[in-house]
Amino acid sequence: MYRDFYGLRDEPFALTSDTAFFFNDPVRREAFGTLVQGVRSGGSLIKIVGEVGTGKTTLGRRFLRVMEGEAALAYIQDPVLRGGELVGALARELGLNPEGRDLADLLEAVKGSVLRSWEGGRPVVLVLDEAQALPLETLEQLRLLAGLETARAKLLRIVLMGQPELDLRLEDPALLPLREKVTHSFRLVPLRREDLGSYLEHRLRVAGRRGDPLFRADALQALYRRTRGIPRQVNILAHKALLAAHAEGEPQVRKRHVRAADQEAEVGPPAGGPPLGGAWAPPFLLSGEMVLRMARMAGKA
Repeated sequence: MYRDFYGLRDEPFALTSDTAFFFNDPVRREAFGTLVQGVRSGGSLIKIVGEVGTGKTTLGRRFLRVMEGEAALAYIQDPVLRGGELVGALARELGLNPEGRDLADLLEAVKGSVLRSWEGGRPVVLVLDEAQALPLETLEQLRLLAGLETARAKLLRIVLMGQPELDLRLEDPALLPLREKVTHSFRLVPLRREDLGSYLEHRLRVAGRRGDPLFRADALQALYRRTRGIPRQVNILAHKALLAAHAEGEPQVRKRHVRAADQEAEVGPPAGGPPLGGAWAPPFLLSGEMVLRMARMAGKA
């Protein structure tokens, strides 16, 4: 691989949700602020939506990491949970045993646990990833959970993170009571063109790179044009472009390397998109033959 050649300690463009690589551009900074402000202000329902690959899972994990010192956190990533199953999953996250309890009893137990945590100065925050895929009955159950309160405060903060279909789901008239409980909302969008270079250099620095920028201006233009600034797609193409540049022994990535990488593997999710946080792209480990072919294409461009 290219890590030693470019002075890297780690893989800079891995398709993981490592919070060390969180990019604090204006868009993601505002999204993060929406989450934190929503919880600290006592909001009952906070919603973050964004297209596949825009960084929702990394954002959510950074939020959880920052908030762990001041809140009791429950993270659930199972879009097929139905109403009663959601309450049971929340109970388990709170350390309760849901076995043998009917829904009414379980709700009382959850309310008691959430109340004790709130009285101890640690509000409970429930984060639901893949929220656009939650069944209707589960979304209706969320309304009941969001309504857990005392005369002084809402007891449970709920964060919904999902693809834009979540907004369409919430337009259902049957979900009006839930929609009305949304206190904070933010739509996560791709990187701005002017932030792409900073994004790449940030990831390279976190991975151990020191020195001049690796991606030339023409490479940045080609990357943005092909990926539209979607971070996951940027990572895929930037990695393959580095492979192409390394195969030539080039100290910087040029436009021709991006073009060669683009020809080697299509960039873009399949119809319908992958699950949130899932990787759809071909593996990062390419055969030697493929690397040589990319180098030949780059040399001809």
